[in-house]
Amino acid sequence: MNLQQLEYIIAVDTHRHFVKAAEQVFVTQATLSMMIKKLEDELGVKIFDRSKVPVIPTDVGKEIIEQARKVIKETQKIDEIVQDLKGTVKGQMRIGVIPTLAPYLLPLFLSDFIRSYPSVRLQISELNTETIIKELEDQTLDAGILATPLNKATLSERPLFYEQFVVYASSRNMVMKKKYLLPSDIDMNKLWLLEEGHCLRNQALNLCELKKQETGNPNFMYEAGSIETLKKMVDINDGLTIIPELSLADLSEEQQDRIRYFKSPAPAREISIVTYRHYAKDRLINALEQSIMRNLPLELQKMNKKKVTEVF
Repeated sequence: MNLQQLEYIIAVDTHRHFVKAAEQVFVTQATLSMMIKKLEDELGVKIFDRSKVPVIPTDVGKEIIEQARKVIKETQKIDEIVQDLKGTVKGQMRIGVIPTLAPYLLPLFLSDFIRSYPSVRLQISELNTETIIKELEDQTLDAGILATPLNKATLSERPLFYEQFVVYASSRNMVMKKKYLLPSDIDMNKLWLLEEGHCLRNQALNLCELKKQETGNPNFMYEAGSIETLKKMVDINDGLTIIPELSLADLSEEQQDRIRYFKSPAPAREISIVTYRHYAKDRLINALEQSIMRNLPLELQKMNKKKVTEVF
């Protein structure tokens, strides 16, 4: 048994496909299959059920693969120790960021990070919360930047900042008559939401148990794919939506007038760096956190009597 074989079975488990797994580890399918077969012969068990499409691990295979992931992560710590002694930050980091955060957070720190850590290769993808969780657990992502708490025992959360929610409303909407709002002021029949799969949608509905409000029978329903689309729908229709604080930066003066804040303690979302619990690249995560925090508006680094809204 060797580390290479462990990397091969992890790759097959991740992709559930021998050809794709071989491409990931830069060997031919024949070589990958042969090395895994040798490992199975050595252990005297079948790790994968090849009769299934896609290929799946056997019951004992699942346990072996889980242990293999732990072993590979522990070996990566050796490189971390050496980097710490040299005082260097290098390597590859694959990051998933939720779509309601990426367009507003990435421009704040990305240039600074690339300039400060030229030996780090970043690969960033916009992904929804469920996908980030799955890919962190499969270890196809190194880190996620998303709303927490997730309450997942398999993951480790490192809170960064707290971003309050605000209401963006049509000039014709009744909430415009108030300076500060309560969640109970929101009419569900006038509320524009993101489509299913966005954690911001769940948080908007969770504000003061909005899911329990009567929604009536509207004759038109539309679920947007982005915050920018939500704002445009409010601009041309009567209604309102709930958006996070960072998305206010690019609003015009006219659009700023359509913002209404909640009464204190303001509802907010907690934004964290999330990693798999056995993640080894602490130095890279520390560098990511430091870069974000030194480029973040100071007011977002404090709670300021904000109330964190549940993600699910």
